[in-house]
Amino acid sequence: MKLNANDWSRLQIPLLALAVMLALGAASILVARAELGDAQARLANIQQERKEIDNKLRQVRSEENEIRQKAAVFNELQSRRILGEEQRLEWVELLEEIRARHRLPEMRYEIAPRQPLEKSPSGQLALYASTMKLELKLLHEEDLTRLLDDLRREAPALIQPRRCDISRLARTAADGASTASLQAGCLIDWITVRKADSAEGLAK
Repeated sequence: MKLNANDWSRLQIPLLALAVMLALGAASILVARAELGDAQARLANIQQERKEIDNKLRQVRSEENEIRQKAAVFNELQSRRILGEEQRLEWVELLEEIRARHRLPEMRYEIAPRQPLEKSPSGQLALYASTMKLELKLLHEEDLTRLLDDLRREAPALIQPRRCDISRLARTAADGASTASLQAGCLIDWITVRKADSAEGLAK
């Protein structure tokens, strides 16, 4: 079928309309693709911002937990009077009380001057130790473990035994059942905690 000039003249408008529609369709596709790219970029930015917010929130929660833990430790130190000045008079009184409580035959002790140990990782607290040389006579080995357990529970300091040596005493036929059969010698660190600023002031 051949198209004459009249046919072409009649088809001009539909063909023009088709060309316009195709052009509009192509433009719509391009615009849609551009908008999709923008939307994907915005989504990626939103996801990145959300990730950063989540990370900051986790960090804040972690810092809050750390603060609570430090506060709990600080309160525990204060309640046990481990934080602050040494209570040497109370240490001696407690030793005498424990000796009487367990009916230990004999006890001698000597406390060396306080020495700095180290600061806490936060740098806010400083540890000090006073080493005690403790010599005592025992009825049996459990007397020593009871004494150390009582000190750990009741002393206004952290008790850290370095070493304890026990030896058997010579006994005679005249010795009664209440006579000491063992002798113990211990080195015990009495550890206290001070705020770093006040500890530095003492050291000057």
